[in-house]
Amino acid sequence: MASRDINVVALVKGSERYVFLYDDDSRTETLRTLNRYASDPKLSFSWYDASVLGQKVRQNKSHSRREGIAPRVDRRTS
Repeated sequence: MASRDINVVALVKGSERYVFLYDDDSRTETLRTLNRYASDPKLSFSWYDASVLGQKVRQNKSHSRREGIAPRVDRRTS
């Protein structure tokens, strides 16, 4: 059984936590999910949040392929 690297991006907004786990094959679906969350008025997840996390998802791709290593986990909070 082959192992797969799991990427993580997360956002902390007050008492809310948004954590996204995805592999390289589901990167596009993760970006769609960020947009869907941003368009949901019931969530505090904003278009700015989607933009910032989307950028991290894209950076994780270029970083992991360029370096040949698993992407780092961003532990900063917003």
